[in-house]
Amino acid sequence: MTWTPESWQTKPVAQHPTYPDPAALQEVLAQLKRLPPLVTSWEVNKLKAEFAAAQRGERFVLQGGDCAESFADCRPELITNRLKVLLQMSLVLTHGLKTRVTRVGRFAGQYAKPRSADLETKNGLTLPSYRGDLVNAPEFTPEARRPDPQRLLDGHTRSAMTINFVRGLIDGGFADLHHPEYWDLDWVQHAPLAAEYQTQVDAIGDSLRFMETLAGAPISDFQRVDFFTSHEALLLWAEQAQTRQVPRQPGWYNLSTHFPWIGLRTAALDGAHVEYCRGIANPIGVKVGPSMGIDWVLALCEALNPQREAGKLVLIHRMGAGKIEQHLPALVEAVRKSGHPVLWLCDPMHGNTQSTSNGLKTRAFDDIAGELTSAFAIHRAAGSRLGGVHLELTGEDVTECVGGARNLTETDLERAYRSQVDPRLNYEQALELAMKIVGVQGR
Repeated sequence: MTWTPESWQTKPVAQHPTYPDPAALQEVLAQLKRLPPLVTSWEVNKLKAEFAAAQRGERFVLQGGDCAESFADCRPELITNRLKVLLQMSLVLTHGLKTRVTRVGRFAGQYAKPRSADLETKNGLTLPSYRGDLVNAPEFTPEARRPDPQRLLDGHTRSAMTINFVRGLIDGGFADLHHPEYWDLDWVQHAPLAAEYQTQVDAIGDSLRFMETLAGAPISDFQRVDFFTSHEALLLWAEQAQTRQVPRQPGWYNLSTHFPWIGLRTAALDGAHVEYCRGIANPIGVKVGPSMGIDWVLALCEALNPQREAGKLVLIHRMGAGKIEQHLPALVEAVRKSGHPVLWLCDPMHGNTQSTSNGLKTRAFDDIAGELTSAFAIHRAAGSRLGGVHLELTGEDVTECVGGARNLTETDLERAYRSQVDPRLNYEQALELAMKIVGVQGR
């Protein structure tokens, strides 16, 4: 079948809302199609090259951010804190792994979320499920839950503001390795890991000054870092509207993000999401869970990367700490034997979600760290390589995941549980996980 940006419309589509006014949707999509893109084709190609380097073991990929962004959180202090925690984690990983780190944020477009059911019932009232701010609002009222296409434009605007602010911070020297003190978060000055982190910062500063003394000049590569964006390619109407051809580059690019991925609920081989993603030039991620058989995954590899291009396809396994030993080894071995070039990332978050006694969703830090430890060992034993991690985290002082250095309990969750969708690692837990990755990889 010949691919076009519209060919996904001939396939079964999952996780799409039903808009009450189709004409209003088409009007918004026409506006979205005329707006400037959020990223450029050369940035997309650069990320693909870095993913190819990660496949070869020359880089490590850190992908992280909110489970689902909200319009209300498009605020400079929240964006800055999110950037800070990713920079600090990447500093720990670079120093400990002796490998360059590619930073990919789950932001500037992660406004939609898949749902397990189209409808939700409370106290006898049934309404559409909340599908993220790109679709509707979380309040349980008919007006709030009605899918509103205007939100697609609002999401594009906030994504553009987020990317612009992040680029401004980085170009202005915020990410300069000469000044990691810019990345400090006030609320964690007395965190259990603060002293260990500061020791690493001091060591990196000494090494940097030594190299610059030998070179006789500042090393410009350490004055800024590259940063890439990602989101789940869920609402294909919006993805199509930002899919463009560009001068002097073959093919079609999704210019709403550098790195779109396909979720577990939309990975059907004959589905609309696979059909859309197989035709774009961006690197593509696919979430892989324990319910997906080997034949399914190999068929996805063939469909999404038939030319076997390095850096093109990223498999993000999310098995769960209790299932990874059973399901991942055979899958890794099968992909290795097939010859398909893939970059493997581990998502240790989604397979480890549980509910507390009072109904809050949470994740245990030990399960998250345990799945990561197993993932590294499984890839090493199979002659494969785990090239990075995919995490849900925040730079805020939230209490959503139990455990970690402060040993948060179910009772602690009630202090600052703010997520409307999935529980996230807070800054301390994220930094601790980065240190554990270094420990595991250094074995």
